[in-house]
Amino acid sequence: MRKSFLVAALLSLSVSGGAMAQQQQHSGTPEEQKACAHDVQKFCRTVMNESDITVLNCLQQNRAKLTKSCDHVLTDHGQ
Repeated sequence: MRKSFLVAALLSLSVSGGAMAQQQQHSGTPEEQKACAHDVQKFCRTVMNESDITVLNCLQQNRAKLTKSCDHVLTDHGQ
């Protein structure tokens, strides 16, 4: 459950202004959350309990190793 919220929070980081409030309400689709949950667990387990920015940075540092689906989600959200 925590992974889903974490991924959703990561997705909302790329949105600004009034759209940010709307994105936080929706927090990414369940499919988007599922797409990155494995990658967060595999590559960023040591920082999962830190800030969302830290986890996002971890995913970006491991970009070449991410699944295509997670990479696509990050790209779609401007990351």
